[in-house]
Amino acid sequence: MGGLLGELGKKLAERWLSLLVLPGALYLAVVAAARTLGHTHPFDMSRLTGRITAWANAPAAATVGGQVVLLAAVLAGAAAIGLVAQALGSLAERLHLAADWRTWPTWGRRLSNRITTRRQDRWRTAAEVWHHRREDAAVALTRSIRTDPADRHAARAAMTRISPEQPDRPTWSGDRIHAAAVRLERDYHLDLAALWPHLWLILPETTRTEITTARQALTRATALTAWALLYLPLALWWWPAAVITATLALISRHRTCTAADTYATLLEAAARLHARDVADHLGLDSTGPLTHESGGALALHVTPSPPPPPEESPAIRQADRASSSPEGR
Repeated sequence: MGGLLGELGKKLAERWLSLLVLPGALYLAVVAAARTLGHTHPFDMSRLTGRITAWANAPAAATVGGQVVLLAAVLAGAAAIGLVAQALGSLAERLHLAADWRTWPTWGRRLSNRITTRRQDRWRTAAEVWHHRREDAAVALTRSIRTDPADRHAARAAMTRISPEQPDRPTWSGDRIHAAAVRLERDYHLDLAALWPHLWLILPETTRTEITTARQALTRATALTAWALLYLPLALWWWPAAVITATLALISRHRTCTAADTYATLLEAAARLHARDVADHLGLDSTGPLTHESGGALALHVTPSPPPPPEESPAIRQADRASSSPEGR
């Protein structure tokens, strides 16, 4: 038992160090460099090393007690910055995925609706081009003519760059995850949101590990947006911080899109492969491939029934009787 607790403590310490302390310590180092160098000497290493030497020769840093206090202060500050970054990362993830944008404050809903509408218009145009080229290729194939698929593939890529399915959210990453639910509904009448809790409980351990890893990668990718926001105010003192902010934002966007694509692909694949296993556990007839009928039946079984209508209170019943009586009329 002691060995298990020790190993658990070691893993927690490693995660604390890698997720909070190290990025926070790097941020504090950049803050110190920004305050020391400023806009006028952005890359003056001699100025920076001179200031570090002066700090190292300070009386407080010359004693063991002072060094311990200084180290503790740096670790505490780095951990605090890491916690702030994690909180901002949760907000950044919510903005990247935008699953609940219709419940955002009024100004956020209006902006998101405007962006979503514009993306829908662009997607329809690109989808029409792709479908026309598919139809032209099919007509040519009936005449024993094989057309060059490059134009057709380019049209599909142009459509997918906007959204894999008709946009429903203001961001590509959000629409990529939403596309998994749209495809399952269209192909098998499955409600992924209702099916997923039941599916997760029976998935093989290796599959759950893959999905968990992909989900954690998505969280880490969106966390880079939080660090970009934290580095942005430093540009007021040191202009290279703006370059750091832009770089982190671009990396975060690329990694978020990649991680969202991987995560959505795994969600959809797991549902297609194991939906019949859920049907077996529920005692449904799941022989043969999954169809609209079997998928719809499964969706009905995993979707909770709605609450019954509330009973009328005595005061309402009395008011109804009074209004229906001759005196009430």
